[in-house]
Amino acid sequence: MLVLGTTNRKKGEELARLLAPAGVELRTLADFADGADVVEDGETFAENAAKKATEQARHLGHWVLGEDSGLAVDALGGAPGVYSARFSGPGATDESNNRLLLTRLAGVAPTDRGAGYVCQMVLADPSGAVRAESHGTCRGRILTEPRGSAGFGYDPLFELFEYHRSFGQLGPVAKAVLSHRARAARRLLPKLTALADAGALA
Repeated sequence: MLVLGTTNRKKGEELARLLAPAGVELRTLADFADGADVVEDGETFAENAAKKATEQARHLGHWVLGEDSGLAVDALGGAPGVYSARFSGPGATDESNNRLLLTRLAGVAPTDRGAGYVCQMVLADPSGAVRAESHGTCRGRILTEPRGSAGFGYDPLFELFEYHRSFGQLGPVAKAVLSHRARAARRLLPKLTALADAGALA
């Protein structure tokens, strides 16, 4: 069994679809009443993903996949970065984060609205030891208004250069191939499958 270290339902569902080929029983933190309250105070996605994986694994006594991801906007010096989920402050929602992003980019030309989605995954065993890591990125630009209703987070504002459509318009099938999270998952899958085949995740 592998615990996906998130309470975000949409992220958990997306991760479950991406990691399904490994043939491992997947749970999320929502399935545990006593999950650890991990403080995400790392300065990088890698530091936060490692904290989520190692601390939660030791606390629960299970294999845990820690994942940290977010949006890095060129014109904002890489912000919101590790603060993507709480960009607009305490009680932030996808809508409030998107509104703030558009406000911060008001007047910025389309050619200067480049951005990248970043995802870091860290797999820890029940002792808290890191057993595998992977990284994925996806480049695009920030639109001037939301397009589409699929996905979550900044998806309606993130346009992929080669498709001229946002993740909100492309939907889950395209996102499962093109996204930062999909790319990180593909890099992790061989390691995860090998561990599963060896009986480590039973």
